[in-house]
Amino acid sequence: MAQTAMTVRVDNNVKRQFDALCEQFGMSVNAAVNVFINAVVRTRSIPFTINVEEDQTRKRLLEALYAPHPETPELTLDEINAEIKAARKERKERLEREKKNKQEA
Repeated sequence: MAQTAMTVRVDNNVKRQFDALCEQFGMSVNAAVNVFINAVVRTRSIPFTINVEEDQTRKRLLEALYAPHPETPELTLDEINAEIKAARKERKERLEREKKNKQEA
Protein backbone atom coordinates (compact mmCIF):
# COMPACT_ATOMS: atom_id res chain seq x y z
CA MET A 1 0.00 0.00 0.00
CA ALA A 2 1.43 3.37 -1.02
CA GLN A 3 1.90 5.86 1.78
CA THR A 4 2.11 9.65 1.96
CA ALA A 5 4.08 11.77 4.41
CA MET A 6 2.29 14.55 6.30
CA THR A 7 3.66 17.54 8.16
CA VAL A 8 1.68 18.96 11.07
CA ARG A 9 2.58 22.00 13.17
CA VAL A 10 1.97 21.58 16.90
CA ASP A 11 2.84 23.68 19.94
CA ASN A 12 6.14 22.45 21.48
CA ASN A 13 4.61 21.83 24.93
CA VAL A 14 1.66 19.93 23.49
CA LYS A 15 4.02 17.86 21.33
CA ARG A 16 6.16 16.90 24.36
CA GLN A 17 3.05 15.90 26.31
CA PHE A 18 1.71 13.92 23.37
CA ASP A 19 5.07 12.14 22.91
CA ALA A 20 5.07 11.17 26.61
CA LEU A 21 1.49 9.88 26.46
CA CYS A 22 2.15 7.89 23.31
CA GLU A 23 5.16 6.33 25.03
CA GLN A 24 2.94 5.40 28.01
CA PHE A 25 0.43 3.87 25.58
CA GLY A 26 3.27 1.86 24.04
CA MET A 27 2.90 3.36 20.59
CA SER A 28 4.73 5.83 18.40
CA VAL A 29 3.37 9.26 17.59
CA ASN A 30 3.04 8.05 13.98
CA ALA A 31 0.92 5.08 15.11
CA ALA A 32 -1.28 7.31 17.28
CA VAL A 33 -1.90 9.74 14.42
CA ASN A 34 -2.72 6.83 12.10
CA VAL A 35 -5.19 5.46 14.67
CA PHE A 36 -6.90 8.87 14.74
CA ILE A 37 -6.97 9.23 10.95
CA ASN A 38 -8.33 5.71 10.45
CA ALA A 39 -11.03 6.31 13.08
CA VAL A 40 -12.11 9.50 11.29
CA VAL A 41 -12.26 7.71 7.93
CA ARG A 42 -14.01 4.63 9.36
CA THR A 43 -16.68 6.57 11.29
CA ARG A 44 -16.79 9.54 8.91
CA SER A 45 -16.70 11.78 11.99
CA ILE A 46 -14.30 13.20 14.56
CA PRO A 47 -14.19 10.55 17.32
CA PHE A 48 -14.69 13.07 20.12
CA THR A 49 -16.91 16.06 20.80
CA ILE A 50 -15.67 19.47 19.73
CA ASN A 51 -17.24 22.36 21.63
CA VAL A 52 -16.95 26.00 20.70
CA GLU A 53 -18.26 28.81 22.81
CA GLU A 54 -20.43 31.22 20.89
CA ASP A 55 -18.51 34.48 20.89
CA GLN A 56 -18.11 37.54 18.74
CA THR A 57 -14.96 36.24 17.04
CA ARG A 58 -16.67 33.05 15.90
CA LYS A 59 -19.73 35.02 14.79
CA ARG A 60 -17.56 37.45 12.75
CA LEU A 61 -15.65 34.56 11.17
CA LEU A 62 -18.85 32.83 10.13
CA GLU A 63 -20.28 36.06 8.73
CA ALA A 64 -17.09 36.64 6.75
CA LEU A 65 -17.15 33.07 5.47
CA TYR A 66 -20.70 33.30 4.15
CA ALA A 67 -20.65 36.93 3.05
CA PRO A 68 -20.55 37.53 -0.70
CA HIS A 69 -17.17 38.70 -1.90
CA PRO A 70 -17.47 41.86 -4.02
CA GLU A 71 -14.32 41.08 -6.02
CA THR A 72 -15.71 37.70 -7.08
CA PRO A 73 -19.16 38.25 -8.58
CA GLU A 74 -21.67 35.44 -8.70
CA LEU A 75 -21.76 33.61 -12.03
CA THR A 76 -24.75 32.07 -13.69
CA LEU A 77 -24.63 28.41 -14.65
CA ASP A 78 -24.34 29.42 -18.31
CA GLU A 79 -21.36 31.68 -17.49
CA ILE A 80 -19.67 28.90 -15.52
CA ASN A 81 -20.21 26.45 -18.38
CA ALA A 82 -18.87 29.00 -20.87
CA GLU A 83 -15.71 29.45 -18.78
CA ILE A 84 -15.24 25.68 -18.54
CA LYS A 85 -15.72 25.32 -22.30
CA ALA A 86 -13.20 28.11 -23.00
CA ALA A 87 -10.67 26.60 -20.59
CA ARG A 88 -11.03 23.17 -22.22
CA LYS A 89 -10.63 24.70 -25.68
CA GLU A 90 -7.53 26.60 -24.56
CA ARG A 91 -6.06 23.43 -23.00
CA LYS A 92 -6.76 21.40 -26.14
CA GLU A 93 -5.09 24.04 -28.33
CA ARG A 94 -2.08 24.18 -26.00
CA LEU A 95 -1.70 20.39 -26.04
CA GLU A 96 -1.95 20.37 -29.83
CA ARG A 97 0.76 23.06 -30.07
CA GLU A 98 3.00 21.11 -27.71
CA LYS A 99 2.46 17.93 -29.71
CA LYS A 100 3.23 19.76 -32.94
CA ASN A 101 6.40 21.31 -31.43
CA LYS A 102 7.59 17.84 -30.31
CA GLN A 103 7.02 16.43 -33.81
CA GLU A 104 8.96 19.32 -35.37
CA ALA A 105 11.87 18.91 -32.95
